Amino acid sequence: MATGQRVYEALIKRRPGTEEELPETVQRSVPGNALKLIGAAALQSSGDQSVKASTVLPWLFNALGVPPALAGLLVPIRESGSMLPQAALTPIIMRVKHRKWVFVTGALVQATSVAAMALIAAVSTGLLAGVLILVALAVFSFGRSLSSVSSKDVQGRTIPKGERGQITGLATTASGIVAITLGLAIRVLGGGELSAGQLAWLLVGGAFLWVLAAWVYATVAEPSDEGAPASTSAGTTDDASHPSDRETGWFRRSVTLLRDDAPFRRFIMVRSLLLVSSLSPPFIVTLAVSSGAGALSGLGVFIVASGVSSLVGGPLFGRFADRSSRTLMAVGASVASLMLIIVIVVGALPGLEDNRVVTSVLLVGAYFVVTLVHTGVRMGRKTYVVDMATGDQRTEYVAVSNSAMGVILLATGGVSAGLATLGVAWALAFLAALGIIGVLGAIRLPEVSAR
Repeated sequence: MATGQRVYEALIKRRPGTEEELPETVQRSVPGNALKLIGAAALQSSGDQSVKASTVLPWLFNALGVPPALAGLLVPIRESGSMLPQAALTPIIMRVKHRKWVFVTGALVQATSVAAMALIAAVSTGLLAGVLILVALAVFSFGRSLSSVSSKDVQGRTIPKGERGQITGLATTASGIVAITLGLAIRVLGGGELSAGQLAWLLVGGAFLWVLAAWVYATVAEPSDEGAPASTSAGTTDDASHPSDRETGWFRRSVTLLRDDAPFRRFIMVRSLLLVSSLSPPFIVTLAVSSGAGALSGLGVFIVASGVSSLVGGPLFGRFADRSSRTLMAVGASVASLMLIIVIVVGALPGLEDNRVVTSVLLVGAYFVVTLVHTGVRMGRKTYVVDMATGDQRTEYVAVSNSAMGVILLATGGVSAGLATLGVAWALAFLAALGIIGVLGAIRLPEVSAR
């Protein structure tokens, strides 16, 4: 047995018979492909830690003297910018026989953008630096949209059902280790006292990681034609992926898909309700800072908590996603909603604001739990959309769902931000309510996982 296969057998619990669903040309390459996908995803996830829109970039803005108002644009540009273009890009991506090259292109775009941010941080300050970094972040997000669509498609072409979630889990574990290391370093070096120059070198390191990710991904053995009929995915018909349909405008095609494909439309609706775990962490950090607890814990501790959640959640939720991705989404959203309710109730107790130690423990603990279950929700939805479709339809599903979520994310983020002006507790209550509704929707989704 080759070394790569031995490592694969040690890391991944294989599902007998599922590899036969793949083209014969890639069946023997499954172990090698899996390790390459894990490595590339781990490198990309590690690079993400160096340019995180909710932590590192706001610190960089503060160090550069960028007006605080611009910091509020970081997360919307980062998240929505990577989702909105995907449906428009799908017709172009479908013409590429080997989708791995789309990922490679996206990774190199991200590397270039992060390197540009590092250069801007080194030579500019104030408003100009903030605007230029936002532009670079928008380009970065475009590169991420290329990688996002293509990575799920390549995984579906090269890895059988029952093993895809584990691969995502292992990559998440690796990124968790990086986050812990980064958080401890920031804590030791002074957290918010880091200079713009130090943060610029951190960005340079991130750019290098994306170059490595592109190099690893380029070696994946991918078939030119998956050979599976487009009608094999749940809730679709032969006409859904007919070549003539691809010539239709991408917007019209997206609307038609959402209108006619009921299972896919239900998935989008449920996914939009599961934003509780992705949008609530910044509000928890805001509570910590406003209550004075942040002075005791520091931003580095929150980054460590995020890293530990990835480290624990990777192996914990990877196999769970392969067994039942819809159940994983439901469980994650329910725990996140419950945690937010606890924060709201305990935070309203009289006298608690004077006990910074208790407040700090509560909020750091809540942040850890929410980010931990968000790891599960994220794995669950990624595995679900890959498992529910085959062939080019998988690319359409991923692209249209992400583009729709870009719009929904902006709307939901706007509502929660508006409620936060009345008090952070109102925003948390709104997100918790969405999460509870999302749980009810997730458990009613059709099962698509390989049991």
